[in-house]
Amino acid sequence: MAIMSRIISFNTADKADVVAFLGAAGNLTSDQQRNLGVMRELAQARQRDLDHEGLDWGLAIPDALDHLIAGHASSDAEYAAGAYYTALQLIIDRNGSDPSDLGVYSKPGTFFSLLDDELRRLGVSADLLPHDYLFAGPPDEIPFYIPYPVDGPHIGMWPLAKAKPAADAYRTVLGQMDDGFTYDTQHLIEKLEFEHAEWEFATKNLDWYTQDTIFFSIKG
Repeated sequence: MAIMSRIISFNTADKADVVAFLGAAGNLTSDQQRNLGVMRELAQARQRDLDHEGLDWGLAIPDALDHLIAGHASSDAEYAAGAYYTALQLIIDRNGSDPSDLGVYSKPGTFFSLLDDELRRLGVSADLLPHDYLFAGPPDEIPFYIPYPVDGPHIGMWPLAKAKPAADAYRTVLGQMDDGFTYDTQHLIEKLEFEHAEWEFATKNLDWYTQDTIFFSIKG
């Protein structure tokens, strides 16, 4: 199941809203029930895409979604982790903002590890380096274990409170970076600055706004 390139997209959401669906079967609010209905439609559409591509994860995405809502990820199918992470991403997307693309990378894990090395060399603190945020995995608050899909898709999380500090740190050293990293770093800075501005405005002006996390989806 090797993948030649991966697309990194992202949106913002309230992490607590996402976690609230996991294991909530039988206790969903009316709003959550409506959201779940849409998630099931999206899961069926994504499964049709997989079927069209000839990919069989051994667990259908709608079934994976039902497992997560029921509070477990217990399938022993070899590639079930991919179905679970895809279903979890549907929960994130339904609870979050419209997704945007960060970019397409042939080996994003390798690239962002090397970018970490470059930023570290230039004095950026470890808690602001991008790799661990992009590949953070699902929220620790999920009350059960979800297996990790080695071949993806992957999920990352970047606290919105860390978006501007990271962007500022990267911008400070941008002119000293190796040329191979400057374009992607500039692009990342712009995305983080935009999300910070949106978050800052919303937290000050919208009483109902509770989003606190940039969620990343890394998939082929």
